[in-house]
Amino acid sequence: MDQLSNFLSGILRYPIEQLPFVVITLLIAFTVHEFAHAYTAYKFGDPTAKDQGRLTLNPIQHLDPLGTILILIAGFGWARPVPVNRRHFKNPRAAGVLVSLMGPVSNLLMAFIGYGVFYFIISTGSWTTTSNFIIDFLNVFIQLNMMLFVFNLFPLPPLDGYRIVEDLVSPSMRAKLTQYEQYSILVFLIILVTPLDRYTIYPIMQAVSSFFIRCFQSIFSMFM
Repeated sequence: MDQLSNFLSGILRYPIEQLPFVVITLLIAFTVHEFAHAYTAYKFGDPTAKDQGRLTLNPIQHLDPLGTILILIAGFGWARPVPVNRRHFKNPRAAGVLVSLMGPVSNLLMAFIGYGVFYFIISTGSWTTTSNFIIDFLNVFIQLNMMLFVFNLFPLPPLDGYRIVEDLVSPSMRAKLTQYEQYSILVFLIILVTPLDRYTIYPIMQAVSSFFIRCFQSIFSMFM
């Protein structure tokens, strides 16, 4: 058992004692993220995700095995992308931006709600043994949702940030981006699986996450 624990500790990004919190958070965060994409697309007139059973809060419909495993090992991961047919949109570029944006925004909203619960427990002083358990969970919940918010906004394929850029640039620039997309994906994967993430993606994520946490704290401090 000790050997297994040592082995898992060596390959996992998170401490073993946090794994239940991480798994529960991923089930919620990935599911809500993809549901937000599907719901927004549906509201703009695209029934593709709904027709394929993706307009649901059932985690089984949204989890990607490789993406889930990778987030446990590398700290980064993804869910199954929601299918979107832009031809159903009256304004494909504007709708496309909003559909792509709502996934990360849902993670930011969940981090905000999680921080609100965390701040309430801390500020009211209603501390119990159960509170310790909840605080440990909320720390992981806030951290992972903030990570997914920032990570998915990086302008690299296949992330939401790249899809947003595609819809914001001109059609000619979009065509050029498509030509180099396969190379961009390769660069992205190299960053993920090598120590380069410590000098590129991770510092940005830390800085942006810290900024929003400070904003959350300022907001809730005004009311409590």
